[in-house]
Amino acid sequence: MSKTSNRTYSLRFALCATALLVALASTLRAEPPSLAELKRTGLERSRFHAAVAEAKSLTSDGQPPQADLETFKSTIKPLLSQYCYDCHGPDTMEGNVQVSALDPDLLRGGDTDWWTEVFAAVTKGEMPPPDQYEMGDAERRQIVDWLSRELEAASALRRQSGTHSAFRRLTRYEYNYALQDLLGLPWDFAKDLPPEPHSEEGFENSSELLHLSVSQFETYHRLAREALDRASFIGDRPPTLYWGVAMEDAASREWKQQDDKINKAKKDHADNPEKLAAELAKLENNFHQPHSTAYYKQLSTGRTAKAEWSYHGAKYAFAPTDAKPEFPASHDCVAILPANRRQNLIVELGNRLPDEGTMRVTVRASRVNSDSPGYPSLQLLFGWQASNEGRALLRVSDEDVPVTASADDPQLIQWDVPLGEIYPRNSVRKTSSMGAIPSPSEYIRIANSAASSGDVQIDYVLVEAPVYQQWPPASHTNLFFASKHSGDELAYAREILQRFMSRAWRRIPTDAEVDRKLALFKMMRAECDHFEEAVLEVLATILSSPQFLYVAQSPPAERANETTATTSAIDNYRLASRLSLFLWCSLPDDELLKLAESGKLSGNTVLAAQVERMLKDPRSDRLSEHFVHQWLNLELLGFVNLKQIDPLLKEAMQHEPVALFDEILDQNASVLDFLHCDYTMVNQRLAQHYGLSGVYGNHFRRVPLEGDFRQGGLLTQPGVLAMNSDYPDSHPLKRAIWLLECLLADPPPPPPPAVPQIDLADPEIAKMTLKERIENHRNHAACKSCHVKIDPWGIAFENYDALGKWRNDIRGKPVDASSQLFNGETLSGMDGLKRFLLENRQDQFMQAMTSKLATFALGRPLRFEDRAEVDAITAQVRLEGDGLRTMIHTIVQSDLFKSQ
Repeated sequence: MSKTSNRTYSLRFALCATALLVALASTLRAEPPSLAELKRTGLERSRFHAAVAEAKSLTSDGQPPQADLETFKSTIKPLLSQYCYDCHGPDTMEGNVQVSALDPDLLRGGDTDWWTEVFAAVTKGEMPPPDQYEMGDAERRQIVDWLSRELEAASALRRQSGTHSAFRRLTRYEYNYALQDLLGLPWDFAKDLPPEPHSEEGFENSSELLHLSVSQFETYHRLAREALDRASFIGDRPPTLYWGVAMEDAASREWKQQDDKINKAKKDHADNPEKLAAELAKLENNFHQPHSTAYYKQLSTGRTAKAEWSYHGAKYAFAPTDAKPEFPASHDCVAILPANRRQNLIVELGNRLPDEGTMRVTVRASRVNSDSPGYPSLQLLFGWQASNEGRALLRVSDEDVPVTASADDPQLIQWDVPLGEIYPRNSVRKTSSMGAIPSPSEYIRIANSAASSGDVQIDYVLVEAPVYQQWPPASHTNLFFASKHSGDELAYAREILQRFMSRAWRRIPTDAEVDRKLALFKMMRAECDHFEEAVLEVLATILSSPQFLYVAQSPPAERANETTATTSAIDNYRLASRLSLFLWCSLPDDELLKLAESGKLSGNTVLAAQVERMLKDPRSDRLSEHFVHQWLNLELLGFVNLKQIDPLLKEAMQHEPVALFDEILDQNASVLDFLHCDYTMVNQRLAQHYGLSGVYGNHFRRVPLEGDFRQGGLLTQPGVLAMNSDYPDSHPLKRAIWLLECLLADPPPPPPPAVPQIDLADPEIAKMTLKERIENHRNHAACKSCHVKIDPWGIAFENYDALGKWRNDIRGKPVDASSQLFNGETLSGMDGLKRFLLENRQDQFMQAMTSKLATFALGRPLRFEDRAEVDAITAQVRLEGDGLRTMIHTIVQSDLFKSQ
């Protein structure tokens, strides 16, 4: 081959290689970005990029903002005329909307609400209809930018000229936490109060709903007095009773029954040695078998017996002693609790458990097989059975305790249970005698609550009641503390009242207020045998007063100086209350109140430090629990009762969204992790439901995922999917509406009257898939306008069944989870849904999340005049990386949070 040929060949090879590399690069570029990449790049397309600068420019010159009518006339009106007036102009008013007639002066005109609707429709790409007009991205951006600026300016102007009222009573759960923190007792003081209504946004702490009648004040006075009576003690320390139960003693009844069977066989077959030997061998074999429920095992012989129990005659009850027994140094008998809740180990205690005080249950336990993966766990229940019909069984341990010890070195597990919190107790325990019917006896039940196959063995149970760490208890000495004035009833009463009022009323009471309470004490003291009784009655009036029950109270002098003309900053005491109700759902602690008294709390540095301190406090778990449950409407999950969802799984489903919130908050991870993340929060039972291996125990932990869109975030959590289903079918409409309402703050309109139902009696409809039925229903003229904006969001969930499990087919037909949105874009299942939200709705979700959290923080619904502040908070959070902790800090530092 010539040199020229070689050069030509080399050139052709190089060109081919280059073309191949270009094609390969093109192919690589054609690969869709990952969900993680979409989260990272979403901020680049955010309309909030310039929002911080724009928000500052609105009032930077000290002048009120002015309407930008020139831009409207030169740019916006021509675009609206081109794309909107054909359907919403002078000649046509589809949907009763005439855009051409809207006042372009959003700051002072009367059409702000309509412009807000226009802004939402254009931003989401719903208008103009893509099948009729094709608006360019630059043109859409011009409309969005102008409307965004004008709406924020209008919102800021209205906020400057108006006030908001967050005046409301404490919610049921806030009232309960307030009493818990005041009295230092973790009891349910609000169980007799009715449940709270929910606002349109789904929150229970909304000012528009929380008011009081005269009769309710009387209820709160009764509850307060009952709580104070339980927290205080007059008289001598009650004696403690002890039940020490060795499993050798508990099993003695069963061994006796086995011995009786052996003796009977010997008697019946005394004349037939061969048959006797066979019968004895059969009995011995039976007496050495494991059981599926709780059973006793004699370690030296291997003999076993099922742990029986019945309420008749109280024959299984153990009598208490006055002296505390010691745990035996050795044992030859254990009770074995198989896994999966198939246990029946009952320790009956008779009728001598007191009404109040702590019941302490201590169990010596170990694992049966230390080589099995994971750890079993124990749970404590309390129950009674008075007759065939009258019975109760309820869980009294807060958390399951893992059993990690081996049989040669068992561990002690202890539960402290407030007896006054157990409801219902056996109502005949004081009137019926032991052994009679109805039975007055009560019992504890120890359960192996693990989802794994690990068995637990117990050799000894000790029950003590009532147990007090000190006398009088700390709850009493917190009220009646040591003082140099204790010898002077009047001075001591003033000191007690003043300190209690400061905590309960979240501010320093005036001298006149203290004097009025002291006068009441004087009047009550003449009618009471004990000093403490008179004080408690006055304390009950403090806890049933508006100053305690209502939020946003000020001293009378401050209220007289308040004006309603401006959105002035709230005082430091109100700021402390607002902050503690937000992060702890309760009262401010002493540190917050001291900072409020000094006037330092409102300083940005001090406030930020307090937010961090409070978020690290265990009381911040209340924020996670109550915000998440109200935000996501998890109340629906409580109503799901299916045999396919066992108690362990349901409990895990209910906690999973809260655990995810806790993790995102703790790590200050992106709020977008609620839409998708590469990890999940699970315990063993939930991991089994997901199909994840290597997860053991009932505690929740972070488990990394393999980058699969099928899991991660809220959208694919089985609890959320199950509560928005209609077993045995999924329910695309429920799932879509939940997504729109809870995550995007874009609820669909209510259905029109006389909407036709899907006729399942029609054989043609009955054989359709759920998606086909929905599409057929959407063809009705009365349904199409709404369903076209709802259905595609729900159909994207169709790969998940009614229990939230992934599926590829439905009754033999492949799942079709693709659908077209109103703007013409296609959602292809869960992957497509997550991609669309992360690529096109990041700003909407971030703004919705800010709005939801701010609504909860303020305890009132947001209005148009709050829009500029919400946008400013959202913009700042986006600028700093979308962290959830950042969002909480930014809300607290905002004028929205610090002002009236």
